[in-house]
Amino acid sequence: MELNSIDKQNIVNSVYEQLKENIANGNWAPGSKIPSETQLQKMFNVSRVSIRSAIQRLRDLGIVVTYHGKGTFVCDDISEMSLNDFVPIMHLSEEEFLDMMVFRQTIEYKCLDLAVQNATIEDLESIEETLNEMFRYRDDYKKYSEADFNFHLAIAKASKNKVFYRVMHSIRDLYYYYLEELNRVLGITLESIEVHLQIFRAIQNKDAETAKKSLSNAMENNIEVIKKIKDLKK
Repeated sequence: MELNSIDKQNIVNSVYEQLKENIANGNWAPGSKIPSETQLQKMFNVSRVSIRSAIQRLRDLGIVVTYHGKGTFVCDDISEMSLNDFVPIMHLSEEEFLDMMVFRQTIEYKCLDLAVQNATIEDLESIEETLNEMFRYRDDYKKYSEADFNFHLAIAKASKNKVFYRVMHSIRDLYYYYLEELNRVLGITLESIEVHLQIFRAIQNKDAETAKKSLSNAMENNIEVIKKIKDLKK
């Protein structure tokens, strides 16, 4: 079994792909135990957090199962699955996804403009705390998604536009589901956290254009990855 060195630009994705490949080609047979987190960490020379995030993606797909105190095992029925079954399913319709994109481009861009103008020290501290939570929960996509939503909500609050803030609150469940699906399917990467950090720093520096550009680039990248996933499922 050969494990390649990891490109740090896409650590979690690279680990995930190589783990998946070793299962798909039979190196780790159905029912067998895969190497421990510590062993994988040494093999890939990456952080334990990256290993856990990659394994979490495999668990979400039903490819592996983890038993407390025993380790992680390839599911017994994995041999009945095709390679296409290894592609995560986005439980969000194309219409819902595009609607959220338009909402974000309409409302959140303006929130960024206003936050740059109106954010107080307390607002900046609140946004920074949500960033800390995102980093803290980077190996748990559900908690990470909640912190992700709170990040964008904090920006809406910093805009000082009460209507925008109430609208964000009113669609909390839909917005959270959208983020949870993105983070579940795409995985939590260092790049994702870095984009949010770039937005925060741009608000600090009163640079609305950079903040909006960072958000726009992230959304465009999400679209491209999701398109590739859909193409694999065809």
